[in-house]
Amino acid sequence: MRWDHLGDSPAAPADTALFGTEAVTTRTFDTPEFRGITFHEVRARSVLNRVPGASRMPFEWTVNPYRGCTHACVYCFARKSHSYLDLDTGIGFDSQIVVKVNAPEVLARQLASARWQGAHIAMGTNVDCYQRAEGRYGLMPGILTALRDHANPFSILTKGTLILRDLELLTQAARVTEVGISVSVGFTDRELWRTVEPGTPSPQRRLDVVRTLGAHGIDCAVLMAPVVPFLGDRPEQLRATVRAIAEAGASSVTPLVLHLRPGAREWFMRWLREHHPGLVSRYERMYAAGAYAPTWYQRRITRQVHELAAEFGIGPTRHGGARRIPVPEEPERAAIPEQLTLL
Repeated sequence: MRWDHLGDSPAAPADTALFGTEAVTTRTFDTPEFRGITFHEVRARSVLNRVPGASRMPFEWTVNPYRGCTHACVYCFARKSHSYLDLDTGIGFDSQIVVKVNAPEVLARQLASARWQGAHIAMGTNVDCYQRAEGRYGLMPGILTALRDHANPFSILTKGTLILRDLELLTQAARVTEVGISVSVGFTDRELWRTVEPGTPSPQRRLDVVRTLGAHGIDCAVLMAPVVPFLGDRPEQLRATVRAIAEAGASSVTPLVLHLRPGAREWFMRWLREHHPGLVSRYERMYAAGAYAPTWYQRRITRQVHELAAEFGIGPTRHGGARRIPVPEEPERAAIPEQLTLL
């Protein structure tokens, strides 16, 4: 494993290293929830990461207290970052977790610096800050406290239900600064969830988070991601997912079609060959031009989701106003799936 001079990218110069070899302690825990997982505890020199200017992300700064993720989503785009440590982007990403154990105190120090201008900070955009490891290390309460105390705007994207542990801190922060919370729910199909997101709470439990946050006056958006081509994109699947999101009281829903960057692409395709070999050639054609699905396909999914969102009334609502979707008088007939032409 490579630790010396590690920065945010393989080309990071030595003077921007986040931590060195002398700062690493490796631990394992013989408990059922952490069996087979190795934790590399590091003392970070910095936890504020600047997003490259060429990035598509709508924010400039992130905080990531963990690297690697026990959620083990087979499509996770962050898998590539594990290669910077000479770690495997497959099983290694799922089971070799880097923990920045001093993240709260380092962040508090950086936020107090005269050079820091109070820019928005995004969390959960690389790996989930409320993954299983957070239950043991408890880094987020200190991080949220630092953000609250400096009235620094922030946002969180998560699949983790552990965020509800910090509900009081989120409420306090929302009184003094801008706080944005989003939960990721790409589909409600339980069979698909169990195979592509094996380490995550179920989609329904995540929607319970949306409902609970809303009941406590915190608007919560849903990132409907990823929409998985040929496995989670049938009209009846999209309808069921958007309906469930609306019933949970989400303030908005934003669809995002699966993208397969290097590192994630190889792992996802290996999974696809094992579980859905008949789809391999269709995926190879769909993603032949790169990491993203064709524009026409992304636009079609976005249009369908937006139409469903309008039908179910997703949009700004009163705090805690989970929607009551009327039950149809007759069972709804499933729409015939549209056949995609990739040639």
